[in-house]
Amino acid sequence: MAEISVNIFVGNTTFVDVEVYELWLEGYSSHDASSIRYQKLSPKMAGLKYDLLKSDTTDNYRMFMGIEKHLRNPITLSHQPLFQISPDIQKMLIEKYYEIDSLVAREILGKKLSSKHRKDLDEIGEKTKVSLKSCRRQYDNFKRVFKAVEDMEGPMVKNIQTNFLLSEELAKKYAAIVFFANNRFETGKKRLQYLTFSDFSFCADEMIVRWTAGSNDSRKEDLDADFDREFLQELRELKVLISDKDASDQHKGLICSSLKGKITEKAFADIESNFKNLSRPIVNIASGMIHSRELRDFFNDVVEKIIDPTKAAQWTTTDMSMFLKSYTANSYQLEGMARHTRLHATLDRYMTTLTKCILCMYHS
Repeated sequence: MAEISVNIFVGNTTFVDVEVYELWLEGYSSHDASSIRYQKLSPKMAGLKYDLLKSDTTDNYRMFMGIEKHLRNPITLSHQPLFQISPDIQKMLIEKYYEIDSLVAREILGKKLSSKHRKDLDEIGEKTKVSLKSCRRQYDNFKRVFKAVEDMEGPMVKNIQTNFLLSEELAKKYAAIVFFANNRFETGKKRLQYLTFSDFSFCADEMIVRWTAGSNDSRKEDLDADFDREFLQELRELKVLISDKDASDQHKGLICSSLKGKITEKAFADIESNFKNLSRPIVNIASGMIHSRELRDFFNDVVEKIIDPTKAAQWTTTDMSMFLKSYTANSYQLEGMARHTRLHATLDRYMTTLTKCILCMYHS
C-alpha cells in the first residue's frame, strides 16, 4: 500500500463575519439575525439548514459579546490573548462599533451626556427608526469618549484618535459631539430643525480650528472644547463697526461699490436700503459670545437674525457669500478699524468661521 502524506495546519485566527457583526450592532437578537440571514442565503445555497445557520449566528454573537469589553477600550484589543484578530479586522471592528448614525447624533447633540438623557433613548429610537440597543450603544460611546478626553490637554481630534483608534473623519464627528456637549449649544429649537448633524459637525470643526484656546496659541494647554476667552473679549471691540454712524455709512458705501453688478438686484437693493439691519446682527452675535447664554444661542441667533431674513428677501447662496466676503474685506479700510490694527486678526478669525458656518447652513 502506498504511503499517503497529509499536511495538517492548525491555527486559531478568529474569523469575523462582517454581515453578522453589522446585524449585532444594529441590535437584532440572535434569533432575528438568523432569520434575516436564512432569508437572504437560502435562495442562493441549496440545502442550507436553518439550524446550522442559527448555530453559526449564535457562535458569532457569543464572540462579539466577548470582544465588546475590548471595543469599549480599543487600545486593549490588540493585546488580549483570547481572540487572534488581524490588525485590519481589529480596525474594522472598532470603526464600525463607534460608527455614528447621523439621525441619532442629531437628536442627542447639545444635550448633557447624563443618565437622565439616556432614559430618553426610547423616544429617539422611535423617531429615528433605530433600535434601542443601537441607540444605547451610540449614546454610551458618546459619553465614554467625552469622559475620556474632557480633561485632556492638546488637540481633541488627535486625543480621540490616540485613545480610541478611530479614523480622522470619525474622530472629528466625536470631537463635534464633545464640543457641543461641553458648550451646551442650543440645537433643539424649531427653526434649527432643518439643520443636520453634518451641518453642526462642520461648524464645530471650524470653531475648534479657529475659536478655541489651542487654535491660536499652541503653547496653551486648554482642551479644544474650550473657547478662547481672550478672543471672545476682543470680539466686543467690533462694536465700532455699528456704533459710529460715519463708519457704518462708509462701510455700506464700500460694500455697495464692490458688489454692484455682481449679485442679484434683490440682494443689492436690500444692502442699500437695509445695511444697518444686516450689519448689526453680525456684530451683536460676536460681542455677545463672551456671555454663556448668548454663546449657547449662537446657532439660533445666526439663523433667526441673519439667515431667515435674507432668505425671505430671496438672497441666493452666492449673494450671501459675496456679501460676507465684502463685509470682511472692507471693514479693514474703515477709520475706526484702522486705529485698532489688532482687531484685524480678531475680525478675520471671527468672520472666516462665521462665513463658513452661515454658508453651510444657508445651503442646507
